[in-house]
Amino acid sequence: MKGRYIALYGRQSLYKEDSISVETQIEYCKYETHGEPYKIYIDKGYSGKDINRPAFEEMLSDIEKRLISSVVVYKLDRISRSILDFSNMMEVFQKYEVEFISTTEKFDTSTPIGRAMLNICIVFAQLERETIQKRIADAYYARSKKGLYMGGRVPYGFRLEKTTIDGIHTSKYVPITEEAEHIKLIYAMYAEAGTSLGAIIRYFKENHIENMRGVPWNTARLSELIRNPVYVRADADVYNFYKSQGTNIINPIEDFTGQNACYLYSGTKDESNKLSNLTDKDLVLAPHEGLITSKTWLKCRNKCLENRQSATNLKAKNSWLIGKVKCGKCGYALTVTKANTKWGRYFVCSNRLNMKACEGVGMTIYADILEQYLFTAVKNKLCELNVLTTTDEPVMDHKLNERKIKLGRLEAEIEELVSKINNANEVLMKYINEKIEVLDAERTELKKTIDLLNNTPCDKNMLIIVNPADKWEKLSFTDRQAVVDALITVIYISGNQIDIIWKV
Repeated sequence: MKGRYIALYGRQSLYKEDSISVETQIEYCKYETHGEPYKIYIDKGYSGKDINRPAFEEMLSDIEKRLISSVVVYKLDRISRSILDFSNMMEVFQKYEVEFISTTEKFDTSTPIGRAMLNICIVFAQLERETIQKRIADAYYARSKKGLYMGGRVPYGFRLEKTTIDGIHTSKYVPITEEAEHIKLIYAMYAEAGTSLGAIIRYFKENHIENMRGVPWNTARLSELIRNPVYVRADADVYNFYKSQGTNIINPIEDFTGQNACYLYSGTKDESNKLSNLTDKDLVLAPHEGLITSKTWLKCRNKCLENRQSATNLKAKNSWLIGKVKCGKCGYALTVTKANTKWGRYFVCSNRLNMKACEGVGMTIYADILEQYLFTAVKNKLCELNVLTTTDEPVMDHKLNERKIKLGRLEAEIEELVSKINNANEVLMKYINEKIEVLDAERTELKKTIDLLNNTPCDKNMLIIVNPADKWEKLSFTDRQAVVDALITVIYISGNQIDIIWKV
């Protein structure tokens, strides 16, 4: 042991008035030196959850050089709060014959019972750390559910303003006039068919529209901005969009009146902050008003959703039906493959093509023939509706939104009744069936009213088509995709059967 010294180690993650400072920790440790030489190692601002600390790593290096005879700490959790890290550390201590001393918890690491007690204490130290983390996470989650400002970067277009919600002091977003106008312009441009994020950046550059916050415009930031519900005037359509994506919606549909914007949080299951993945995220109404109408926001949001993978754009160039046609046997999307035949392109089940997990649709589906078939079906549907496109920005119809909210309540009530069927006796079953029949009839009538309102001309810019076929021939590839997307939910193909699920 000759020539070795004692290591005094202190750590403090955060300064708190009721916590002991590292200087005081070291003073306690000095009592254990009994006049022998020592060296001080201090980590300020570092957590005990792991060992990635500069002074701690320096101390381990000195131990491996056999410079240290013992390590003294004020308390066990100052050196580690992790069972695994502590166990590994003790192995190093034993290998290099280093004694471990806690000034407030007396342990004799030279005996089995002493080492066992030490391990028990470190278990409780880790439990305390995890309990604190859980308490912080629960508090964060509870505050987020109330629509309170939770910190972080303030989105472009807004500044913070102090406010009070339910007696709690917090902040809310207030528009910055010039930035808000940029936001509106971005959404208006991207809502146009064929407009890309790159085209918007080029337009901004050519017109000297600079990012007010010193960061150049780029497609990644524009995409993040367009997908953020902090800008939308959330109504029933926004509620239904997030519900279809598997998002946890905190507020009832009745609160989605088309005024307030939304906050999107990671929730309790998903640690990712990516706005592209909406499953198990939490959506809550924000206290500020949105900047963008739900119609424009959803048009842009769905455009982002369809283009989530860059490969989708490449595939879509092969057919304007990509993304709509699916295998009637396994439900996977049909993709276009090229062949050296006179027909050139044909559709094949992606599940069969990639994993051989499906027998396929049972026939060769040539893209040209299917497109002609769907063109005829779309033409007939357009003749029924007698319209092809409407204005991009109709005035907000509050009556329409009220009916959509009512429809959402009816569907929720029906779902609740259906969930009770398994445990129902004969009498209750009769009541449930009668109640569902009444609600379903009301739902059907309500859907008819909503469809009528949706298809009623509400603007002088409404385009009435006398001959849809002539108009169709003039449409661009992107516009054909837009029309198909507006009319059709999905197309299932199996054998000789083609089932079109219409939206209208």
